Amino acid sequence: MRTSARWRGRGGRLLLRLHWWIPLLLLTLPVLVALQLLVVGPRLPPSAGAGSEEQEGAVAFSVISIEPERSSLFLRRGIPSSSPRRPGPEEEEEEVEDGERGEGARAYEDENEIHQVGSRALEVQPWADNKPSFTAELSRLITYITKPQLNCSRVLSPGQAQASQPPAASHHWLLCAEDWLLPVAHRPCVAYSFSMDGRDADFLKTVAGLGCEVHRFDPSNSNTANGHLSNSLASNHSDRGVVSQHKMWLEWRAPRRRKRKARGNLGSVSQTLADIMVALGHHTVHFMFADLLSAEWRVFQNWIESGSLQSVHHLVATVHLQWAGFEVGGTDEEVLCYWFSILQGLRASGLKLVHSSAGDGHSVLKRTVGDAHSSYTLSWVNTRH
Repeated sequence: MRTSARWRGRGGRLLLRLHWWIPLLLLTLPVLVALQLLVVGPRLPPSAGAGSEEQEGAVAFSVISIEPERSSLFLRRGIPSSSPRRPGPEEEEEEVEDGERGEGARAYEDENEIHQVGSRALEVQPWADNKPSFTAELSRLITYITKPQLNCSRVLSPGQAQASQPPAASHHWLLCAEDWLLPVAHRPCVAYSFSMDGRDADFLKTVAGLGCEVHRFDPSNSNTANGHLSNSLASNHSDRGVVSQHKMWLEWRAPRRRKRKARGNLGSVSQTLADIMVALGHHTVHFMFADLLSAEWRVFQNWIESGSLQSVHHLVATVHLQWAGFEVGGTDEEVLCYWFSILQGLRASGLKLVHSSAGDGHSVLKRTVGDAHSSYTLSWVNTRH
């Protein structure tokens, strides 16, 4: 009995001590957890959304926005997006020569910085009738390309180097010859022609008569009778009025990074307008003729989005309506809306229509249309230079 009472007395005292220690332990545990977080927390890697300041030695990641709203609109209407594409398995990213590496995606843009001024994203125009309609879209397009936006009191006609009043008879093209729109007298002028069917003969005669430095681009050309033939882009500034022939064509795909080439030799049969101008050492093209055989829509888009049009003063170009064109897809209504968006982009870049000439045929997107033609040759002038 005494032993049992002794154990009960000891147990009571133990419980009394635990009654005081348990609350103390409960208060201590949060303090220990807080101290652990203060000591170990700073050593943990920061979360993706924590803060915007970069830490020294940290790995940096670049997020490329493809503008979901705009991209989805392009895809919904069948309009090609201009977002840069990654190189395919057969396309290796080229390195910069002489150890001069550009800064990431700026490698190409830095090389042609003068052409990036005035660049803009292509703005997709709304439907002509608030809904897809072939008739409404075609009517809007034809009305736009057949109505001049600028009246010129003096013009240069095909084959003529002397300005005159606008002729009564219709011509294939006309150049606006207002004094403020022509190159300054006794100053060098530059002219480019892109044509594979020989229909640029009168244009070449006109610009050569003006004493311009003339360059003709035709990848199928092997005739040197009227000038110099070259696979390179070696400029001959001294031969004014003489046509320099180049076996080269226009490209509309502009990679984000590319190999820097020596001036005067790009070594490819297809280059963007910005590449060609850089290689020839030109900052301005005063007169340009382009019959690109249905590649014009994608080329125009490249010019709009790269800002190259800021360097072009007069543009004569043929647009083809028989089919959608290279790398252009979608329904007929979407294609017509895309074409109209391109034309609006040209106008937003400073080009105003001064003359329109209808071609042969009445086929639009493989449909026979009586009040429209299969092609139109359009003459623009840049009023912002």
